Amino acid sequence: MKSKENATLSQLPLNINIKGKRALIVGGGEVACRKLKTLLAAGAAVYLVAPDMVPEITTLLSTGEIEARVGKFEFNDLKGAFLIVAATDDHEVNKQIALEATQRGILVAVTDAPDNGNCTFPAVLRRGGLEISVSTGGRSPAFASLVRDVVASVIGEDYGVALERVATEREKLLTERNGSTYNKKIMYSIAKQMITALNKHKESL
Repeated sequence: MKSKENATLSQLPLNINIKGKRALIVGGGEVACRKLKTLLAAGAAVYLVAPDMVPEITTLLSTGEIEARVGKFEFNDLKGAFLIVAATDDHEVNKQIALEATQRGILVAVTDAPDNGNCTFPAVLRRGGLEISVSTGGRSPAFASLVRDVVASVIGEDYGVALERVATEREKLLTERNGSTYNKKIMYSIAKQMITALNKHKESL
């Protein structure tokens, strides 16, 4: 049995550029479909293996957005994978996938038993180029989703607009003054002013 200390061990929050990298999904159900759409949105080269697939996955397959093999998982499917999502309805199969992937040093997320993998998917709120992730380390995805929804009630689309304005100002400063410490202070001040203005606007509504 895991100690309380291990159960609450902090994980490293990290954004990974997965564009063009091979992501293997094992499973063809609704959970697999949700992970599939997340990976496609991130630009991953998705390969899916499952004996049966929900209609939405079949549709994506017909458009050529993903590659797939109809059949049961084989260890050879892991070859060349950067990330693996074990999302079958068979706990033992998911466990075997996780064990083999971990031994090969591959990132693997296990949907029915996150502790068996070495990474998890957070609940994500997107406002334009702004992304806010909420994670429980796989302990309660539902809780993470609910917290994300609370954040969504506070952080509106106007934050995404503000981010673009800040990014534009940053590009100007980098071009003109080569990214000095002074520029960082200026950017912090601009960003703070915009966020303060957004908050005041919400309070006045």
